Amino acid sequence: MRALVVSDEVDEQLWAGVGPGCEVGLVLAAGDLPFDYLEFLTDSLGGVPCVFVPGNHDPDLSGFTRHGGLFMRAGFPQAWPGPAGAINADGRVVDVCGLRIAGLGGSVRYNEGPNQWTQAQQARRARRLVRQAARRHRRDGRGVDVLLTHAPPRGVGDREDPAHQGFDCLHRTVEKMRPDWLLHGHIHPYGEHPREHRMGDTRVRNVVGRHLIAFTPHEVRA
Repeated sequence: MRALVVSDEVDEQLWAGVGPGCEVGLVLAAGDLPFDYLEFLTDSLGGVPCVFVPGNHDPDLSGFTRHGGLFMRAGFPQAWPGPAGAINADGRVVDVCGLRIAGLGGSVRYNEGPNQWTQAQQARRARRLVRQAARRHRRDGRGVDVLLTHAPPRGVGDREDPAHQGFDCLHRTVEKMRPDWLLHGHIHPYGEHPREHRMGDTRVRNVVGRHLIAFTPHEVRA
């Protein structure tokens, strides 16, 4: 199953309607992209599912629940500010197109903007995510195929300035989940081609811009 993976920078060719050149079954988005761009991508690809996590430049999407097609926040109906029809995987484990995807959005806190977390806050969120993945694994024996984050792990393709430092907790998260992929954005390559990293058996890729990645889900290999 091939996915179009995007983050941080709008691809003008895609937004002009020039397709990726091959069949795509899923859009994965690692944050900091206009929501109407994500909606356009999914529509132009024939209505494929879109799974995303928010970045530090996205609106605050926390606290929304959905009941009978109606979005609620703090007990009151509210319009959903996120991309229509897309699945927000932040802090969740979701199964889409045969892939098990665990999501952890946001960046290291450097100002008072949304979707920013201290190292301790993100570590708590990561521990909850690991427990979710473990419960799913006990139930059906399947592992996580993709860990989708906005920021990278600390020391693995991040930068030293406060806004672009990675999260320490992602090392333990990868160790516990052992996903095939960790896909992140947040680090703009500015014309360079960032190299892929490895954390054990997990491939770590900066997906700023657009990437086409073919996945083999755990359930297919089982």
